[in-house]
Amino acid sequence: MFSIPVAALLAASVIACSFISGIFGMAGGMILMGILLLFVPVAQAMMLHGAAQLASNGWRAWLWRAHIRWRGVGFYLLGSIAPVALFLTISFTASKPLVLLSLGLMPVLVWLLPHGIKPNAEHMRDGITCGVVCSTLQLMAGVSGPILDSFFTGSSMDRKSLVATKGAIQTFGHLLKIFYFGRFVTLGGDGIPPLALVAAVACAVAGTSLSKRLLEKMSDVQFRAWTQRLILAIAAVYTCQGLWLLWKG
Repeated sequence: MFSIPVAALLAASVIACSFISGIFGMAGGMILMGILLLFVPVAQAMMLHGAAQLASNGWRAWLWRAHIRWRGVGFYLLGSIAPVALFLTISFTASKPLVLLSLGLMPVLVWLLPHGIKPNAEHMRDGITCGVVCSTLQLMAGVSGPILDSFFTGSSMDRKSLVATKGAIQTFGHLLKIFYFGRFVTLGGDGIPPLALVAAVACAVAGTSLSKRLLEKMSDVQFRAWTQRLILAIAAVYTCQGLWLLWKG
């Protein structure tokens, strides 16, 4: 499925993107999805992305497990039930332009939220809404990080609690994504080589482990400032790429 140079590029991308996600709790997944879509169809990209991000988020949640706010995780899981049931019924797979535009427009939707609205995913209503919205985006675009982050703007969490709690939530989200897209993808043959999934998991764990020391040194102010800049830059690239694919037909 992959030549040696492409496999090496993807392995390096998984390590780098997991490192970024390990610091900011997001962004790395957005970058990785865009890279995967350059080489494979949407369903295969979702599976590889799901395996890598499941390992990255799961390992991140384990590294910072003492800081996880389980109340928010529970509400998210309650909200995810309806979207998963719906997508299993309609068997929907998005096109590449739709995935890229979804990735690009997510931060814009967050930016358009009124300043007075500060949702807190640890409250039942906001947490369940978070589960509905983010699970839908996971199954459409494969990524929900920027929107997920917006549901924690009203919380009192520090950077470690944010990274840990979002890591736990996204672990469940990527499990759902693998379960859903696994119906459209075969392992081996013309599908995904099993070795590719193993390599994606190993690289994700390595990248996440490398990020721990840098997050410990970063202040909460630096964390929030760099998160916003990074997300907006990535969003601009993906919006342009999605519009380009639509223009090409």
